[in-house]
Amino acid sequence: MGHAEMLLAVAGLDESGVQDITRRLAAQDWASFPPMERAAFRAGWQLSREPHLFDDAQRTALAAACGPERAVDVIWYTAWGNYMMLVADALRLPLERENAFRRPPTSTDSARR
Repeated sequence: MGHAEMLLAVAGLDESGVQDITRRLAAQDWASFPPMERAAFRAGWQLSREPHLFDDAQRTALAAACGPERAVDVIWYTAWGNYMMLVADALRLPLERENAFRRPPTSTDSARR
């Protein structure tokens, strides 16, 4: 399981919600997301694919959409995620098969079904 899926599950999405969002993100189908998230996705995509082309106009647009502090967060987290991916790929680290952050089911969870 990828870390993005893990974080979505930790945020409270069920399996179908995680699959829906990851499918839309992978397809660049961002129309249904709020403007601030769309701006973050555009910036993250650009920074991941062609970081040398991320210019002042794009930084300004990102800051206008989500504020300067959040813009720094988007840029930093995107750079960190890409760095970690490169390290994991270079070391051939496998992805976890399951969500390492998922809490184990309790007896009350099975009673609700």
